[in-house]
Amino acid sequence: MRTVAEFLHHCVDVSAPLPPLDVSLDGAAGCVLAQAVHANVDIPARDLADGDGYAVFASDIAQASAENPIQLSVIDAVSAAAVNAGTLIPGGCVQVASGAPLPAGADAVVPIVFTDRGAAIVQIKRAVPAGSHVRHAGEDTRAGMEILPAGVRLGARHLALLAAEGQATAMVHPAPRVVIVAVGDELQEPGWQPQTGKVFDATSHALASAVRDAGGNVFRVGVVSDDKRVLRETLEDQLVRADIIITTGGLSYGGGDTVKEVLAGFGSVRFDSVAFWPGRQLGIGKMNDEAVVFCLPGNPVAALTAFEIFIRPALLHMAGYSQIYRRPIEAHMTAAWAGHSGLEDYVPVRVVGNPHAGYRATPLIENDSTLISALARANGLAVIEPSVGAVSVGDSVQCMILDR
Repeated sequence: MRTVAEFLHHCVDVSAPLPPLDVSLDGAAGCVLAQAVHANVDIPARDLADGDGYAVFASDIAQASAENPIQLSVIDAVSAAAVNAGTLIPGGCVQVASGAPLPAGADAVVPIVFTDRGAAIVQIKRAVPAGSHVRHAGEDTRAGMEILPAGVRLGARHLALLAAEGQATAMVHPAPRVVIVAVGDELQEPGWQPQTGKVFDATSHALASAVRDAGGNVFRVGVVSDDKRVLRETLEDQLVRADIIITTGGLSYGGGDTVKEVLAGFGSVRFDSVAFWPGRQLGIGKMNDEAVVFCLPGNPVAALTAFEIFIRPALLHMAGYSQIYRRPIEAHMTAAWAGHSGLEDYVPVRVVGNPHAGYRATPLIENDSTLISALARANGLAVIEPSVGAVSVGDSVQCMILDR
């Protein structure tokens, strides 16, 4: 039996980061930068007005006030699209729109609210110091400087910076393509009339959502028969669009080991009993040296728990993340937990509290139950180490927080 740490290390090790791709900004959203980005141009390229107003010599209006307005001649009006803003002369000013270039010589902009909005002659009712309300050339970025380091997950604010620099693409680790295959003749899709001897496939739908939440592109094949030929053909067909294949079910110890028999002919997939609860044997490896394969039990609670522990970190590693594990918090148990001898328990809990008063974790299941309704109410998993075993009320445990 392998420990959680051993199996997790193997899962991450086999899931190497995907090769970088140069993709459009639309396609780069949510991906991790594979290399640092440097500025192409200065932003702004020249001194600009930071709002609507009048470009002036600050010295010309140093004595301006509401009681003593300074009168200036308006020699021009400049829009944000202007190529040439001209040159300012003493005693004059230029009306400027927000984002407009400043005329040569101007060293300040008087906001329009501090004036009488004159078109030919304007009265300035407040002094402003030199540099006021001006966006200076290169104050945001300068050509050649690093603007984004490798490893950043690209969001709206990063894409805004790239677009402002005129960069239409970014070199990123692409989001992994994940195919989910639910195996079992006993399964049926939700939405249909329940059939005798059938159960609705909850696991593949849950895993598809978990993959999306982790940033993967998911393709849910749906229910596949236990027939070995059908399963083999299905898996072979999925290789063309999969970086990761997740199977659920077909791992019974006694005769129902369809997945193990089929995958025995593909690459390096191995099956291990892993020392965690709720869990059982799991599979991990490469299929034809192409897709990484994870084989999970069909039970939705066991499968989702295994996803959180093993697959989510591996998926994030494949996507180029440096931080691949959920950050745990320490909480005090409000109920006792007997534990499972020699196993690392992951207990669905409801965590409440705050950093100042501390956190409390309430188990939502009995010691041997795997209730999907309890997992649905949980916002975390309390981790009970094998060396700890039983936990009493008030004992401190580490909790993986599931809700963002």
